[in-house]
Amino acid sequence: MREHTADKVNRRIRTRTEDSIRHYAARKNQIATRLDQLDREWDVERAIEANAATLALSGVVMGAALDKRWLILSGVVTAFLLQHALQGWCPPVPVLRRLGFRTADEINQERYALKAIRGDFDRSGRTGDKVEQALEASDLQGSGRTIPKRRR
Repeated sequence: MREHTADKVNRRIRTRTEDSIRHYAARKNQIATRLDQLDREWDVERAIEANAATLALSGVVMGAALDKRWLILSGVVTAFLLQHALQGWCPPVPVLRRLGFRTADEINQERYALKAIRGDFDRSGRTGDKVEQALEASDLQGSGRTIPKRRR
């Protein structure tokens, strides 16, 4: 999905995720609340499915109640859904990405980074810059944006 999204939009989403991680790293007592929010966040796939189902059902209802030409809406929407399944892209994707919908992987990157900051995975007993470790662990640093390391 990211490869079918404009670089500017991907950068904005990635920056928002990094900012959130840094924000909650300074407010560790709020991480559990943020994790609950992430559990409820709709990813772009869910938004596509919900929108497609709504439009297809609307087309069927209006086709049955008003005019059979409304069935074209259902056909177009299901064709877009098939295109998305086969190619990973359909016309609503750029719009939803611009609105800020993230992929499940992008949401999980933030989730795992916050858990790493909270110490969920820390078994080594070492201390260090947990924010940078979390960003590395969540693969945000490997996603095309360089995050400068802090000097110690």
